[in-house]
Amino acid sequence: MNRFLTFISLLLPLVATGQLPPIGQWRDHLPYSSGIRVEAAAEKIFCATPYSVFSYTPATGDLAKLSRVSGLSETGISTMQYDDAAGTLLIAYRNSNIDLLRGNRLLNNSDIKRKSISGDKSIYQVRFYRGNAYCCTGFGIVVLNTVNAQTIDTYYPGNTGSVKVTGLATDDAFFYAVTPEGLKKATINSPNLNNFTQWQLITATGLNTQGCRDILYWNNRLFLLKNDSVLVQQSGVWLPWYADGLHIESIKLSNGNLLLSETQSGADGKVVVLRPDGSVLQTLQSPNQIKKPLDALVKDGVYYIADAFGGLRKLSGTAVETIAPNAPFEKADGEILIRGGTVYACAGSVNDAWQYTFNPNGFYSFTDGLWTSTNRFFAPIPDSVYDIIAVAADGKTGNRYFGSYGGGLLQLSADNRFSLFKQNSALQAAIGDPGSFRVGGLDVDAAGNLWISNYGAPAPLVVKKADKTWQSFSPPFLLTENTMAQVLTDPAGQVWIVSPKGNGLLCFNYGSNINTTTDDRWRLLRKGRGNGNLPDNTIYCVATDKDGFIWVGTANGVALITCPSEVFAASCEATLPVVRQGSFSGFLLAGETVKTIAIDGANRKWIGTADGAWLISADGEKVIYHFTEDNSPLLSNDVRRIAIDPQTGEVFMATFSGLCSFRGTATEGGEANTDVLVFPNPVPPGYTGTIAIRGLTNNAIVKITGPDGRLVYQTRATGGQATWNGRNYKGGVVSSGAYLVLAANNDNSEKIIARIFIVR
Repeated sequence: MNRFLTFISLLLPLVATGQLPPIGQWRDHLPYSSGIRVEAAAEKIFCATPYSVFSYTPATGDLAKLSRVSGLSETGISTMQYDDAAGTLLIAYRNSNIDLLRGNRLLNNSDIKRKSISGDKSIYQVRFYRGNAYCCTGFGIVVLNTVNAQTIDTYYPGNTGSVKVTGLATDDAFFYAVTPEGLKKATINSPNLNNFTQWQLITATGLNTQGCRDILYWNNRLFLLKNDSVLVQQSGVWLPWYADGLHIESIKLSNGNLLLSETQSGADGKVVVLRPDGSVLQTLQSPNQIKKPLDALVKDGVYYIADAFGGLRKLSGTAVETIAPNAPFEKADGEILIRGGTVYACAGSVNDAWQYTFNPNGFYSFTDGLWTSTNRFFAPIPDSVYDIIAVAADGKTGNRYFGSYGGGLLQLSADNRFSLFKQNSALQAAIGDPGSFRVGGLDVDAAGNLWISNYGAPAPLVVKKADKTWQSFSPPFLLTENTMAQVLTDPAGQVWIVSPKGNGLLCFNYGSNINTTTDDRWRLLRKGRGNGNLPDNTIYCVATDKDGFIWVGTANGVALITCPSEVFAASCEATLPVVRQGSFSGFLLAGETVKTIAIDGANRKWIGTADGAWLISADGEKVIYHFTEDNSPLLSNDVRRIAIDPQTGEVFMATFSGLCSFRGTATEGGEANTDVLVFPNPVPPGYTGTIAIRGLTNNAIVKITGPDGRLVYQTRATGGQATWNGRNYKGGVVSSGAYLVLAANNDNSEKIIARIFIVR
C-alpha cells in the first residue's frame, strides 16, 4: 500500500543541533561517517550512508539529516538515485521498501517489500527514464511512476523468468539489462516486457556471461562494467576501454564525463575521470582522505565523493573537506551510561554465543550536543582493545572504565589518560583461551569499589578496590563456562551478576570486610519455586529501582525481587508483576525477550525487548507507552540498551539499526525546588508543544497562575519535572503574558519558583 506524507521539517538545516528536542520528540544518533552513494539536486548534494541520508547545501554550508526521525520510512539504505527531470530523490532500503522525496513531500512504495516471493528482493540499482523509475532487483525490474509512486509493471528478463538484475540502460530503442545470465536486451515498445521471452541474450565478440555488473549508454555507445574493466560496444563488438588493476566500485556519468570510483585492499582508493574518448581528464587522490570511494559526481566544478571511511568528501582544487553531520562513528551495541551530563555509549558487542565480533570502534561520548568517537582511528587507544561492551564511572575520582571482551579493562582518568589492565591486575585469561581477558560487566559501588565480571576466568568476579588493590572471587556454584556478564551493585552494597548461557542470576555479599572471605554469601536464583522463581534461566539484564527492588529481564518476561535485603533466605523469591492492558491482565511481558531495563526519575521502568520499547508505571501494573517501528520513529523493534539522562529525561535507545533518543517527561527530583529551568521560555508564537518545568522536588505539586494570582493550571511533577501544554484547566489556550510557577516545598509552603512568558 502506498502512502503520501508531508514533512515540514524533513529538510530543515541542522541549526543548534546541541539543543534538546521538545518533550515527546525524538532525535537520531545514527552514524554519518560512511558514504555509499552521492547524488546532486539543483541546490543540494545528497549522501546516503548504510543507515540513512543527509543533505548538504553548498551555497550555505547547511547540513540536514534525513532519517526515520525526520520522516523517512526505514533505516538501512541499499541505493539512492536522483531524477533531474522530476526533481525526485528515490531512496531504496535494504528491506526493499522505497521512498520518493520531492521537495518536502514524501511518497512511499512498499510493493517490493511486501511481495510474497522467496529469494532475493534486494534493490541493486535504479534508473530513471521518461518519468518512470526502473528498479533493478533480485528477481527482475520493477517499474514505478515517479509522480504517484504506483507500481506500473515488473519485467522478468531471466531465461525462465525471474533473475537478478544489477544494471539497466537504454538507447531509446532497447532496454539492456545486466544479469548473471549475461547481458539481455528487449525492445522498449514491446507491450509484454513482463514476459521473459521478449528478452534476448546478447552474444557478441568480446562478451561472455561472466562478471557483468553495470551498464551505461553514453555518447551513442554502450559502456559495460565487467569485473574490474569497462568495455565499449563498437560495431557490434565489445572492446576493452579502461582498466588499471584496481577494483571498480561504481561508474557514473556526471557533467559529460565518466567517473570511476576505485578501491584497493590495504591502500587508498581513487576516482578516475574519463573523457568520452577514453583519456583520463583527472585522477582524484588524497592520502588518508580518499580511502574507499564508492560513488562520485561533479557539480559546479566541485567533486563530491561518497567514501566508506569518510562520509562525503568535497574536493575543490587540491583542498579536501569532509562533509557530515556530527554523529557517533558507528553503531553502539554495548552498554550506555550517562554521568554528569555526558552519554557514554560502547560500540562493541558479542554474538548470541558470547563469541568475539572483533569490533574496533571503541566507545562514543555525547556532551553538549556533540559526539566524540574514541577508538584506534581517532585516539591513542590500544589496538588490542576490541569489543568494548561495558562501561562504569566513579563519581568521586572522575575515572571512567570500559570493559573489553578479550582486551581487559580500560581506565580513562579524570585528566583523560588511558591505563590498560590485564596481567597487571587480578583479571585472568578465560579458561581455554590464553591471552583473552574478557570483561563482561562493570559497576562502581557507593564505597568506590569497581566490580568486574571476568567472563570465563577461573575466578570470574573481580574487584578493583577504592584503595587500588585487587581481589577476585569464585562462586560456590557450577556455572557453565564460568559466565558472568552485567554487574549491578545495590544500595546495600550487594553485587548482582547476570550469568549468561542459562545459568541464572547471582547475588554476592562480601559481608563486613571485603578483604576476608569467611563471611561471604552467595545465592544463585533460577527458574521455578524454591530456586528463586525466575520465569526463565536465561537472564539478559538487571536493574534496581528507587524503592531498592531488583528488576530482572529474562527470555520470558520480567521478574521482580522485592526482598533484596533478605535475598539469602530461602523464602526470598522473585514475583512476576501483573500488568493491565485494556480489560486484560497478565504477567509483565511474558513471552518477550527482555534485553534491557532502565529506571527514570519517576521510578517508572523503560524496558527494551525484541518487540520495541515499553514504558511501565512505577508499580509495574500499567503500560504507559509501547513504541514500535509502526507507531513511532523508533529505528528498530529490536531494542538492546536503554539509558536515561536523569537531568533532562532524555531516553537513549540502542537498537539493531542504530541509536536514537526520546525526550521523556520524568527527571530526577531534587531536595528543594531550586535551579528550576523552564523550556522553552519565552514560548514563541505558534508553539503548540509541551512546556517543561525542570529542577523540582520529587513529585512536587505545581501550580500555574496569572500575574493576579488566579489559578490557570495545576499538575504534579513526574520525578523532578512537570509539564504544561499551555492551556488552562478548561482546555482553552492561554493568552500572551507572564505566568507564575508555584511549587510546594517539603513543608507544604508554596513558593514562586519561575515565570513563564508566552507570546501568541
